[in-house]
Amino acid sequence: MKIAYISTYLPKECGIATFTSDLLHAVALHNQELTQHVFAVADRDYVYPSEVVFKIDQHRQLSYIEAANYINENGYDCVILEHEYGIFGGNSGIYILSLINALHIPLLVNFHTILEKPNVDEKAILIEIVKRASIVIVMSNYAITLLKSIYRVNTSKVRLIQHGVPEFTLDHELAKLKKGLSGKKVLLTFGFLGRNKGIEMVIESLPEVVKDEPDLLYLVVGKTHPNVLAHSGEEYREYLGSLVEAYQLEEHVQFVNSFVSQADLVEYLCACDVYVTPYINEAQITSGTLSYAIGAGAAVVSTPYWHAKELLADGRGVLVEFKNSAKMAEVLKNLFSNLDYRTTLRDNARIFGKEMTWKNIGLRYTRILDKIIPTYDSLKENVGFSKEEMPKFSWKHIDRLTNQVGILQHATYSLPNYKEGYCLDDNARALLVALLAQQDFADKRLDRRISTYLSYIYYHQREDGLFHNFMNFQHSFLDEVGSEDSFGRTIWALGVLLRETKLTSYYQLGHELFFRAVPNFGQLRSNRAIAYTVLGIAEYLHHQSNDEVMIELMRALIGKLVREYEASSDENWQWFEAVLSYDNAILPYALLTAYPFLNDETIKQLGLSTLKFLESMTVQNGALSLVGNQEWAKQGKHISKFGQQPLDVTAMVFMYREAFRLTNKKVYFTRMIASFRWFLGENDLRLGLYDEETKGCCDGLESYGINRNQGAESTLCFYLAYIVVYRAFIDNDQDSR
Repeated sequence: MKIAYISTYLPKECGIATFTSDLLHAVALHNQELTQHVFAVADRDYVYPSEVVFKIDQHRQLSYIEAANYINENGYDCVILEHEYGIFGGNSGIYILSLINALHIPLLVNFHTILEKPNVDEKAILIEIVKRASIVIVMSNYAITLLKSIYRVNTSKVRLIQHGVPEFTLDHELAKLKKGLSGKKVLLTFGFLGRNKGIEMVIESLPEVVKDEPDLLYLVVGKTHPNVLAHSGEEYREYLGSLVEAYQLEEHVQFVNSFVSQADLVEYLCACDVYVTPYINEAQITSGTLSYAIGAGAAVVSTPYWHAKELLADGRGVLVEFKNSAKMAEVLKNLFSNLDYRTTLRDNARIFGKEMTWKNIGLRYTRILDKIIPTYDSLKENVGFSKEEMPKFSWKHIDRLTNQVGILQHATYSLPNYKEGYCLDDNARALLVALLAQQDFADKRLDRRISTYLSYIYYHQREDGLFHNFMNFQHSFLDEVGSEDSFGRTIWALGVLLRETKLTSYYQLGHELFFRAVPNFGQLRSNRAIAYTVLGIAEYLHHQSNDEVMIELMRALIGKLVREYEASSDENWQWFEAVLSYDNAILPYALLTAYPFLNDETIKQLGLSTLKFLESMTVQNGALSLVGNQEWAKQGKHISKFGQQPLDVTAMVFMYREAFRLTNKKVYFTRMIASFRWFLGENDLRLGLYDEETKGCCDGLESYGINRNQGAESTLCFYLAYIVVYRAFIDNDQDSR
């Protein structure tokens, strides 16, 4: 058996690094033929022990993918992931999803943190990890409660295994002797220092305690947390020191400012009479320090954070309400003056702690590994996807962004951003969505939407048939003439209007706008504007198929694309331009759409060959991995993965749909579905961009995670792709009967 651990690792001074080292050695006790390697997530250079075979650069997403490839190619049987949001790169540690979703073997996950109030990314990441995992391990019952109530997780794959602890065999008085603490009543706290540890509460309680216990010594063992040190220095430790001086406790409080070894820690815990964890809030799902104290059979006093309430139940310790130093003083005085009570707590803790020894914990993990590895089917087919699994179509966010003028182009999160105003591009897209939705998703407000978006286009057309694009919220144009792309998109939408509208007045206005723009068709230079315009002409020709003038205009525009291809392509670069940039699939799509009207086989073949080239650059393992706009893709250059835009996905959906219509090859239908699923999480970050709560779509995949703004372009592109896929399912069902 060969196991890969993904975690921080010693010598990094980190609780999870220590946990992983202990777990690795505990599992090894029960299987001498086991091979275990660590894939260490590193924030800087460390000199690692031999079991570390791969260093994952915490802040480089590609490093996570490289680690997954290494695991897949080197015969590992299972991965154990130690999960804590802060140890992985990207927003809320999102990069770990790239790794686990590329694995071909079972995944066992330890959740060290489960949040009661996660942000959007934190919640989505945890749900995705659970979805991918074979087994999920938590260390408290309350963690299971949170998984059910907050994350809606099916807990059938969840197991409760306590945090492991060493075996504590050192005699109490001998431990005191070894630490030079003989004759002292020892109160102990250990772990990284930070404001959330609440140590000031204990210090403030001590003046009352030492009146009765003059031999008491409070040991605070541990370094300041590295993150605290980076941002605030030793401010908290200095504050605690000033409290000690103010209360004249110099003889009763001692700080041990170091990351102590496990052997040292065992001696401190065996030497203490009372252990205290005075954390200041309840949101602590797992505490390794508290687990160690229970394992050591210490008499424990704690504030009632989540893990403490469980571990100290049934007489294993005493709880004191948060930030109540007077109550803390009362409890400590009682414990130090009452040996029998202290002994009872210690005995209860020791009995429970025996079940938490690493030897016992290692056995439980070994049994899980023995069960999940043989039963994991790495060849199982990807579960199919049907229209019933698609989110329910909703106008909610489109309507949120739309007022009596048109659709606003940007949003701040899901709220309309009035400062950025409107654009023709998005109102043309909105008209396209409204028209294409008539067959399957009409409601009583649909006519109002069509009227609004068409009126916006009418208002933006100039006398020469060109259009303004940008308009501010005060309804003033911000340009003399809009981009060619916005012109082409508008022609596409108007073509669909001429084909789809059932109202004469809408048809008449659309016809007027379309033909006023026609004299400008031949002047277009932008490849994408040409492609959009071809699509608009094709829509028009569906109901006016004998218009020879329009057919020849289409032929001329397609000829421009062909010439661009001939000028830019070679044996290895079969594309229309020297770069792959944005909305790429719209170019092959235009060729495939034009083919039935021009009846030219070379156009069809060029559409399919450029589709294949684009696919070779943007499809990995059946899922979309698009060209990001951080840097356009060039021949022989690395493709930027961020930021990926919904616009490009929708073009892929349209392209594959048309390829399937022309060829009836199932692979194109499958790729169309896979492209749409990019919105739902089948992407490089493995997070969905569709927001079930707002019914909008996020603006893209960035290097740090999801761009959570939900502007018009992204949402309209999602619903355009949605409509195409939904209708394709229906048409395919009808064809197969």
